[in-house]
Amino acid sequence: MAGMLEGIDQRTQLAGHNRFELLLFKLAGRQRFGINVFKVQEVILCPPLTQIPQAHSVVCGVAHLRGKTIPVMDLSMAIGLLPVDRKKDNYVIVTEYNRSTQGFMVGSVDRIINIGWDQVNAPPKGAGREGYLTAVTRFEEELIEVIDVEKVMKEVIGGKEDVSDEVLEENDFNENSNDHVLVVDDSLVARNQVKHVLEQMGVRCTVLKDGLEAWEHVKKLREEGIDVATYYTMVISDVEMPRMDGYTFASKVKGDPELKNVYLILHTSLSGVFNTSMVEKVGANEFLAKFKPDALAESIQKRLRAVHENAEK
Repeated sequence: MAGMLEGIDQRTQLAGHNRFELLLFKLAGRQRFGINVFKVQEVILCPPLTQIPQAHSVVCGVAHLRGKTIPVMDLSMAIGLLPVDRKKDNYVIVTEYNRSTQGFMVGSVDRIINIGWDQVNAPPKGAGREGYLTAVTRFEEELIEVIDVEKVMKEVIGGKEDVSDEVLEENDFNENSNDHVLVVDDSLVARNQVKHVLEQMGVRCTVLKDGLEAWEHVKKLREEGIDVATYYTMVISDVEMPRMDGYTFASKVKGDPELKNVYLILHTSLSGVFNTSMVEKVGANEFLAKFKPDALAESIQKRLRAVHENAEK
């Protein structure tokens, strides 16, 4: 497993080329699932776990790794399937989301594949567990299901959803203005989280499901003679999305002379120092590791304040 994941931090060259690497694994059955390699720190055989009283039913216990104590969740149970067989030698995929580290217990780990985001599609309707899927792709004539880990994390670990009163009190802009924000994210949970923050702030928003949909949307506005940089006060986009990733979307927007002034924030659960350099490379205005409602609200406030101050001059 160490060999499989060797040099993950060198794989950041894929970012911005509408490609990514997917770690394939199985849970309690034959179906193969996937997770973005950028989210993976390491894959290990399941270590001894310490039980936690009154823990969530999908939390198998905590593991002690390199001086850290991390929760280990049965990913199969978390998405509504049968539990992983605890009597077997299972694996734990150690991941980092939203600046927190956790492990997901899986039945077996298969391989890493390198594919284009244009080969990744939204999950089919009526698939039964589409609520826990963020995307699907095909590999070796088999459907690979990409799990919406944001949804799993929210249900198991929870987290703050509301902007604090202290931050909301800083809303010194005109709430009756025409501020309008475009939100682009393939995760329903993530879209709703950002939308909820904007609603608390009294800001209108339009939500779209992936980079390609967003790119076609802003192109259509441009072709209709609409100044997108004025029409949308800002764009908040995820990075990893089916069909077109956020880096590619940002590159296309910032590379278009008529769209280059669009204010664009990349908002992602992906961790790593590469984000800073990638933001510069694709020309995005800002990067935020999601999801912290106060941090997001403060970034929105900063942009709104700048827009309103310029309008008054």
